Amino acid sequence: MKKNCIVIGSGFSSLSAACYLAKDGWDVSIFEKNESVGGRASQFIKDGFTFDMGPSWYWMPDIFDKFFADFNKQTSDYYQLDKLSPAYKIFFSDDVITIGDSMDKICEEFERIEPGSSKALKKFIDKAQENYDIAINKVVLRPGLSPLELVTKETILKVDQFFKTISSQVRKSFKNPKLISTLEFPVLFLGAKPSKTPSFYNFMNFADFGLGTWHPKGGMYEVIKAMESLAKELGVTIHTNSPIEHILVDNGKATGVSCNGKIHTSDVVLSGADYQHSESLLEEKHQQYSKGYWDKKVFAPSSLLFYIGFDTKLINVEHHNLFFDTDFELHAQEIYDDPKWPTNPLFYANFPSITDESMAPKGCETAFFLVPIATALEDTEALRNQYFDIIIDRFEKRTDQDIRNNIIFKETFCVNDFVERYNSYKGNAYGMANTLTQTAFLRPNLRSKKVVDLYFTGQLTVPGPGVPPALISGKLVSELIIKDN
Repeated sequence: MKKNCIVIGSGFSSLSAACYLAKDGWDVSIFEKNESVGGRASQFIKDGFTFDMGPSWYWMPDIFDKFFADFNKQTSDYYQLDKLSPAYKIFFSDDVITIGDSMDKICEEFERIEPGSSKALKKFIDKAQENYDIAINKVVLRPGLSPLELVTKETILKVDQFFKTISSQVRKSFKNPKLISTLEFPVLFLGAKPSKTPSFYNFMNFADFGLGTWHPKGGMYEVIKAMESLAKELGVTIHTNSPIEHILVDNGKATGVSCNGKIHTSDVVLSGADYQHSESLLEEKHQQYSKGYWDKKVFAPSSLLFYIGFDTKLINVEHHNLFFDTDFELHAQEIYDDPKWPTNPLFYANFPSITDESMAPKGCETAFFLVPIATALEDTEALRNQYFDIIIDRFEKRTDQDIRNNIIFKETFCVNDFVERYNSYKGNAYGMANTLTQTAFLRPNLRSKKVVDLYFTGQLTVPGPGVPPALISGKLVSELIIKDN
């Protein structure tokens, strides 16, 4: 008789786990609180404009390839993938750096900024590639059950890199502040300050410069749709508009869930929802982690997001744009060290319709602006509008264009929405930061220590924040469930 598993949530990690379990012969049902699948990788469509509400960077294409290959599929079976050229632009107060689609182009740009720096860059990226191979093929494929998982012949030789930081490593090789910011930027995907992130994680620089930045035609939600299609092909049942009220436990074993007033039984319960929220669905005696535990953890930032439809095409920008024309260190401090609304925020601007005409009406532009902010901040309409004015003033100045009168509509999303829509702890956008004390076995466990047959997946557990790690998290937990059963 088939074993069955209920999966809570339908983000990347949940869909990944559901697919692997179904492939192994399990009867899998997904329960999603919102009206459509995707979790934080939702999609918003209005007046012909298409927005990815969450993740918008497609990095580490090899991880996506490996996921689909595990089911004898290819990404091209589901969506068209294009490499962006250039990958992105970084706007500083007195210059703009363009990151090309090859190492040769990137080296040329580094030379323009700091003569002689391309030699140091090649050496830096070579080391980052070594770390990438170890991380992706060794470290992140472990379920985080024991510190011994980190001990391999490869990691032993790199052990010093777990006690040095990205920031110190970058500054050792580069002196120009613009190049330093450029090389420290990818670590922000891991949710922590470069000065708090182990230098081993420079493998993100190889993901950036070595593997490039890609775009699925139609947006990142096409990947979610692909995984949803695959899950259904494998026999997974998906229920939307189905918030879970309780995880049911009998004699210390998970036995199912209650949803919309009905009981649904199962052999195993797996939650891909926010970890802290997932545990709140249990009686306190069955929770592994206290309120004090979560309060002490370093969370990745929240975000203030703007989804805007413009009735004109924009100039002097690319698909991805970073605005580092203010104090990088100050903004980081105001996220992690002294949480407050930022004095002068860095921000990110994404215009997918520049390279993908399907994402906006003809002659128009789809725009997504993101300001990283601390979690648990006061979130009001007035503050959202205040920061919109701040970033649009700077955007117009840096890109030499007036755009306010071309706005058809503007929608916002911030701390309160992360809590309400995704049950996100303190309104975090990216989960728990990958600091040294929050890496691998030091993160919340994939398997409950208190309830048999209860498991967790997603960016608050192993391996950590980001879309590729979420795919891997789903695979890891599915392997653990299969092994235990």
